[in-house]
Amino acid sequence: MNHMNRFWTAGLLAFCLPLFAGAAEAGTVDFSIRFFDRRIYYVESAPIYVQVTIANNSPSTYRFKLADERVFSVDFDIRTVSNRILEPPDSLVRRRTQNQRIFFREITVESGESFSFIEDLRDYADFSRPGSFVVRARVYPELYRPEAAGAGAAINVSVPSATSVLESNRLSLSVRPPAIPGPDGIPLEMDVETNAVLVRERLSPDQVVEYMLLARQRSQWERFFLYLDLEAMLTEDGVRRRRWLAEGGEGRRRMLAQYRQELQDSVVDGDISVMPSEFTMERTQYNNTEGTVTVLEKFRYANFTELKRYTYYLRQKDNIWTIVNYAVVNLGTE
Repeated sequence: MNHMNRFWTAGLLAFCLPLFAGAAEAGTVDFSIRFFDRRIYYVESAPIYVQVTIANNSPSTYRFKLADERVFSVDFDIRTVSNRILEPPDSLVRRRTQNQRIFFREITVESGESFSFIEDLRDYADFSRPGSFVVRARVYPELYRPEAAGAGAAINVSVPSATSVLESNRLSLSVRPPAIPGPDGIPLEMDVETNAVLVRERLSPDQVVEYMLLARQRSQWERFFLYLDLEAMLTEDGVRRRRWLAEGGEGRRRMLAQYRQELQDSVVDGDISVMPSEFTMERTQYNNTEGTVTVLEKFRYANFTELKRYTYYLRQKDNIWTIVNYAVVNLGTE
């Protein structure tokens, strides 16, 4: 009897150990979400971008399929504080239920590496009313399969296979009533730090540049971006411009969101987002539509101070000046 018990115990362990090993390995692949460009959100307003990140902390390579139409790779469970699931928009239902081929590529994430992409929550839920919500995401490594969902399951929470799906952390989201239009129809924005309304005002070109530089010195990013024409700046580069022209509306929104974040992280066009220790307005020229502002900026480091002369190019539209480009000349150190 003891011999038989040992036999069954050994057999059971031999069967279970691969399952435990697979679970442990899968558990070391971390899936997380965060707000890509945190701001105050309004009903039926700007996109609500969330960055989806898959980090491979396991010793082996992790592979998954990423669909060109991201709705077949990721889903969001968005609920009110009373646990009511938000309905998906009609566009999401149509994309997931129509007969079509799903194009995808296989993503390889090596040990110690991560892979990220950005999604707009408005593509997954109908934010027609203000309120507080809890957001959680799921990634389907083998793609989302609507036919695998159980009968009566909500389209944005169905799970094709519990063992293959990665689940994220939870985010708290607050969506406010529609913002009141500002002067000349310019939408009002809220300063994340002060909770005050931000409105583009009829400032002169030199005042616009000074406002932007002061905001950078104070790390007030909402104010820093207020007078930057990100579309004009992004499309100054020939490669990005060709990509921009090839994208549709949703793709362009993603490009702008990514460009804004990369500016903030000094990944691209870093000269404009570097914080000056001090600056002096030198010269301002403008006509009815275009203007330039020249500024001497100093950047203090441990053993020296770097001097640069910036020329900011501005354009006026609807009586509002915005920065559309800039140039930098290095003047050495002091």
